[in-house]
Amino acid sequence: MESLLIQDNHLEQTNIFEQMVKEHGKSIYIYVLSLVKHKELAEDLYQEVLISAYLSFPTFEDCKKIKSWLYKIAINKCRDYWRKEKTSKKFWEESIYTYARDTSVSLEPEETLISQCDKEEMIGTLEELAPIYKEPLLLFYYHNQTLVEISDHTNTPLSTVKTRMKRAKEQLKPKVISKKMISM
Repeated sequence: MESLLIQDNHLEQTNIFEQMVKEHGKSIYIYVLSLVKHKELAEDLYQEVLISAYLSFPTFEDCKKIKSWLYKIAINKCRDYWRKEKTSKKFWEESIYTYARDTSVSLEPEETLISQCDKEEMIGTLEELAPIYKEPLLLFYYHNQTLVEISDHTNTPLSTVKTRMKRAKEQLKPKVISKKMISM
């Protein structure tokens, strides 16, 4: 009798996990691909993310934070890879706009300027920012994460995430405006 209950519980968890992968798998893969910029490596790391998530799933409790949890596993797997390969610099050499150029709709002037810049200009401009400012911008605008999700994902207090976003926008605004003036 006990073994039947264990089997039913395992089957239920497997079904929930499969549904979770169907719902969030593509966005997690795209996120990993945007970080590492190599399809084969992204596929390998994505598989590692799924394996880690599957093994940890029985102990996961807060279903409302499942997407953040998966993103956190994904970034940790990428960081592990970079540490191992000593190529962590590549994290910020990514093409941010390759798949998400038109995903943000905003009313704020800074955000409008950001969305109007072409790919090369924005990549160059973002390269001028410190990594602590690039990461929240990337997650917010191009991976559609909320500030709370970014806070969870990066293990950073919410107030710090807000401050970094504000400072990043303040730093980007004059750079983007000056580049727009030059290209006119």
